[in-house]
Amino acid sequence: MSNPPVIPAETAQLMERILYEVKRVVVGQDRFLERVMVALLAQGHLLVEGVPGLAKTLTVRTLAATLRGSYKRIQFTPDLVPADLVGTRIYNQKTGEFGTTLGPVFANLLLADEINRAPAKVQSALLEVMQERQVTIAGETHKVPMPFIVMATQNPIETEGTYPLPEAQVDRFMMKVLVDYPSDEEEFVIVERVIGPPLAAAPVASTSQLAELQQACRQVYVDPSLIQYAVKLVGATRRPDKHGLAELGKYLSYGASPRASIALVEAARALAFMRGRGYVLPEDLGDLAPDCLRHRLVLSYEALAEGLTADALIAKVMARLPLPDKPMQHQTA
Repeated sequence: MSNPPVIPAETAQLMERILYEVKRVVVGQDRFLERVMVALLAQGHLLVEGVPGLAKTLTVRTLAATLRGSYKRIQFTPDLVPADLVGTRIYNQKTGEFGTTLGPVFANLLLADEINRAPAKVQSALLEVMQERQVTIAGETHKVPMPFIVMATQNPIETEGTYPLPEAQVDRFMMKVLVDYPSDEEEFVIVERVIGPPLAAAPVASTSQLAELQQACRQVYVDPSLIQYAVKLVGATRRPDKHGLAELGKYLSYGASPRASIALVEAARALAFMRGRGYVLPEDLGDLAPDCLRHRLVLSYEALAEGLTADALIAKVMARLPLPDKPMQHQTA
């Protein structure tokens, strides 16, 4: 096995400049911003849960401006129809022909605001876009611009007038991130910036440079023992009794799918790339495991009755399955 690749200095500097420009506008939310960048580098989609006013929209809009990418925001409502999302065919009376009008999904960064407020038919219209990066209108296929990432938000407070996301769609999100309130110090800076002169992020990279970063990210080395750990961790959510976790079986109706193993390894590779390494460490997997698994677990009624959350069950599984100590020991041997 050859030595793991080294991240070039200019690549690290470009990522630093992107983060610096976003942080000039967005205060705090370091963990959330890190997860957005991980999803961007790993070409995955993000599901964000948090109360209103936590800079979710601002973060995506600022990142799009920094990358010179197109940005669209869709406010999901119960009266939305799939054509409002992907586009439709319109008859032109002057020419006597039908023309295709593309919807707002044709953007580099798409913000699906309060995605659980739209009915299932509209939610399913996103499935093909998220998985295949294309839209089919009247039998004609249209590719979305690359790079392409969907960031969907949910409000955990209000449940009236909402439609739970189907498991098939939830599984297509690489990560689900929980966004919390800022600290007092961060909120003080937020108020200062809002009442002061407006700040705008300067474009420091292009979408072609981002595509190069995504390709470089795929060169990050992942040791087979770490892939084995990811598969073992995900497998423990399906058959807990096989991994000495029989007491958790009554709390899990369904475990995570194989997409969880893929998402965990891909996200860990992007996180290692962001941290300037050409190889993945066990800590990268440990940091991202809750984000990659929490939305893929279907809890039983017993778990809900006892007040257990998906994060609590993931913590129990990770406590029983410790991270590998020396993942690259076979290379030195």
